[in-house]
Amino acid sequence: MIDQTEVPTPSRSSTGLDSGPSDLRPAERFSREGLIAGLLGAAAIAVWFLLVDIVRGRPLLTPSLLGTVLFGGLSGLGASGGTPGSLPADLSVSLEMVVLYTWVHCLVFCVVGGLAARLLAVAEREPHVGFGILILFVVFEFGFLFAAMLFAEPVLRVLTWPAILIGNLLAAFVMGVYLWRRHPRLRIPA
Repeated sequence: MIDQTEVPTPSRSSTGLDSGPSDLRPAERFSREGLIAGLLGAAAIAVWFLLVDIVRGRPLLTPSLLGTVLFGGLSGLGASGGTPGSLPADLSVSLEMVVLYTWVHCLVFCVVGGLAARLLAVAEREPHVGFGILILFVVFEFGFLFAAMLFAEPVLRVLTWPAILIGNLLAAFVMGVYLWRRHPRLRIPA
């Protein structure tokens, strides 16, 4: 006769199927928060630039342009001529570049979201760190714009730095609201 033994089955919380934040280990919680925050931020800025592109009459131009620059360099633009703020006449929207750029864009935002989730967890435990994180965000935001001005001037002629700033601030706001709600013990000391 075969000996029957009871095999323990994993509980919902140990498999990660339960969506409650208290059922997750801290590393899993930060990874999930970072992933969600990153995807929300990426979606916010993508929708912003889709609207900007629609108003300009060239839907999906921004991700196509950025994909072309990212994967082909500035030479992919043929940016040697033209007036400021205009596109080279031969630059058309490439769905391949849109998809490739969107993939990279989402990955980068997920990394940024993960970093933000971890930094907020530190600030939740150590409130005096919160102001430093805010300063880091401001330096990062303007550092990004400054680097874009130095290294991607032809792209800025098309996208304009105010549109980039508004898009980045919109993404930061959406990510911040999500993360603020996920960290209820987070307090900013007066």
